[in-house]
Amino acid sequence: MRTAVEATNQVLLVAVGLSVGLLLLLGLMVYYLWRRREKKKGRSQYEELLSTAPSVPACTAPVILVSKESWIRPSEIPFTLPPRFTSQNHADPKNEEEKEDKEEEMKMEAQRPLAHRGSLSVRMWYPVGTVLAGLYSSPPLNEVVAPPPGMATRLCFSVEYRHSAEQLMVSLLRLANLLPRFHGNVTLVEIRLLPDDRRPRQAKARGTGPDPEFNDCFVFQVSGVCMPQSTLSVCVLSVGQEGKRHAVGRVLFPLEGELAGAGRVLWRDLETEDDTQCSELGDVQISLSYSPSLQRLSVVVPRARGLQLLTDAGVCVQVSLQIHTQVVKMKRSCVANSENDPCFDHRTTFKLRSQHLDEACLRFELQQPNPVLPEPPALLGVLVLGPFMYAKGPQLQHWMDMVNTPQEPVQLWHKLRRAT
Repeated sequence: MRTAVEATNQVLLVAVGLSVGLLLLLGLMVYYLWRRREKKKGRSQYEELLSTAPSVPACTAPVILVSKESWIRPSEIPFTLPPRFTSQNHADPKNEEEKEDKEEEMKMEAQRPLAHRGSLSVRMWYPVGTVLAGLYSSPPLNEVVAPPPGMATRLCFSVEYRHSAEQLMVSLLRLANLLPRFHGNVTLVEIRLLPDDRRPRQAKARGTGPDPEFNDCFVFQVSGVCMPQSTLSVCVLSVGQEGKRHAVGRVLFPLEGELAGAGRVLWRDLETEDDTQCSELGDVQISLSYSPSLQRLSVVVPRARGLQLLTDAGVCVQVSLQIHTQVVKMKRSCVANSENDPCFDHRTTFKLRSQHLDEACLRFELQQPNPVLPEPPALLGVLVLGPFMYAKGPQLQHWMDMVNTPQEPVQLWHKLRRAT
C-alpha cells in the first residue's frame, strides 16, 4: 500500500514538472517570436524610409559628383544623415540572421541606380533633402534700396505700427550721399520718439564712406491714442578720430497720417543747420547748457538772421524763465544795430533745480524799442524752448538734447513765430 502511494506521488511530481517546463518553453517561444516580429517591424520601417530617398552606392572614399544632368541648384546645400553604427558581437549566434539581412540590403543598394541629389557623400550616408542657402543670406542693400537721384544727404528707413501689440517698429537701413568730410568718420544715429522719449537710442553704422549701412531695428511701446501726436526724431552724428561729435543733420518724421503705407522703404533728406531754418519772420540762434551740480541753466543768443524790421530803432532780445505760468526771471540784451542779421552775443544764466526741468521753459522775444517810453516795444517774433508741455518739434528736441548732455552746450537755429 505504501509503495503504491509513493509511486503515485512520483508520477504526479513528474507530471507537474513536465507541465511547468512546457509552460516555460511556450513562454520563451512567444517572447522570441514577439522580439523577432518587433525587429522585423523596425527594420521594415527603416527600409521604407530608405526607399523614399535616393540611395548612394557603397564606396571606400568620398566622392564629389559634378554632373550637368544633376538638377540641384547652386543655391541648395545637400543635407544628409550620417550612418548609424551598431556594435557587433561575433560570439552571439542570434546576430547571424541580422548579418545576413544587412548583407542582402548592401547588395540591393549596390544594384540601385545613382539618382541622389549630388555633393559630398560617403558610404551609408543617406540624403534627406537640401538646405536653401538663399533663405539665410540677404542681398546687398545697394540692390534693394537704391537712393533716389540727387546730391542731398538722405536717410533710408521704414516705419510700421502693430496695433495688436501697440508697438512701433522703426528700421534704420542706410545713409546716402554723406558729405566728403565725414567719409572717414564713424557715423552714429540717435533716435527718439517725441514727446515722451527722454533717452535716445543709438545705432552705429557698419562701415564708413559716402553710403554707410545700419540694418538696425527699434521697438517703441506706444498706444494708438498717442501715436498721432508723436514725432520720430532721427539725429545723425559723425564721430572723428579725436572722439568729437559733429552734427550731420536730422530728420523729424510726424507719425500722424504717415502709417498708411506701413513697412515701405522711406527716403528723407537730412535737415542741416544751413537749410533747417527759413521762416517768414526770421531765425534766431540759441545755445543751451545745463549743469546739474551747480543747478545752473546757461543761455547764449549769438545772432539772428532774416528779421523783418519795423523801424530803425535797433533790435534786442528778451529771455524769460518760466515755471508753469509764473515768470521767474527776465533778462534783456543790449540793443543791436538796426540790421536784418544782427549780432547780439547775449549771455545769461538762470538758477534752475533739476526737479524743475520738466516744468520750466525759456521764452525768447525779439523786440524793437519804441522811442516813446510809455509805449511797449514792437514785437518781431517769439520762440519757446522747453519740455513737451510747452514745445514740440525742433524746440522740444533742443531742450531734450540739453538735458541729456549735461555740461555741453547745444546750439541750434530756430524759427521765430508770431505771438499768440
